[in-house]
Amino acid sequence: MARKRKKDLPQLRGNWLTTYGDMVTLLLIFFVFLYSFSTIDVQKFQKMIYSFQDAIGVLPGGVTTIPGEETMQGAQLTGPGQEMTLNAEQVKKVHEMMVQLLESENLMNEVTVRVEERGIVISIIDGLLFQSGSVELIPPARRLIYKIAQIINDLPNQISVEGHTDNVPLNRGPYRDNWGLSAMRAAVVGSYLVEAGIDPKRLRTVGYGQSRPLVPNDTEEHRRINRRVDIVILNNFKE
Repeated sequence: MARKRKKDLPQLRGNWLTTYGDMVTLLLIFFVFLYSFSTIDVQKFQKMIYSFQDAIGVLPGGVTTIPGEETMQGAQLTGPGQEMTLNAEQVKKVHEMMVQLLESENLMNEVTVRVEERGIVISIIDGLLFQSGSVELIPPARRLIYKIAQIINDLPNQISVEGHTDNVPLNRGPYRDNWGLSAMRAAVVGSYLVEAGIDPKRLRTVGYGQSRPLVPNDTEEHRRINRRVDIVILNNFKE
């Protein structure tokens, strides 16, 4: 008796990852905001996030597991300001207010403000925010983030908080790699922006690890520049 030939199974595509990514991002941000409105112990919160990652296989921002597909960015939230375009007057005002703040705080060498096609980027050196290997904001950092929030809060645009590291592998601490450290730092800064009055619907957080350096990681000074958290006021946010 002739054996029936099995029909070829349809090839799975990566479209389902968009919905999955949205769900994962919403769940992660839900936990972050629970943290921001409570006094949860930081170490316990870290363990909870990593249990969450292990359970559902969260990947760092900018990574896809589908061969041949274009690299996916971290899933974004929809909400107020998603397609708000910054005008020249808004850009100038924010830039001037940030420069005044940095000059008054003597932070011109620690924080930079630049205008890119995607929006206004406020880059903060990690040493101004955290102790080495830590994700707990030092007290002066909380005050700085609060002041930044007062400057950008009047803009309706989406805000992206992005964690970055240098290329030196982690050799101690609770984090498996630079991806985890950068993601957690971005989430913590995002939670303090919410505490300072930023609408959580406007926020997304993502960790890029060492994948997006500003300069080559060839000297200690360059590595210091690359270890940062960027607060980005997004211009006409579409990804």
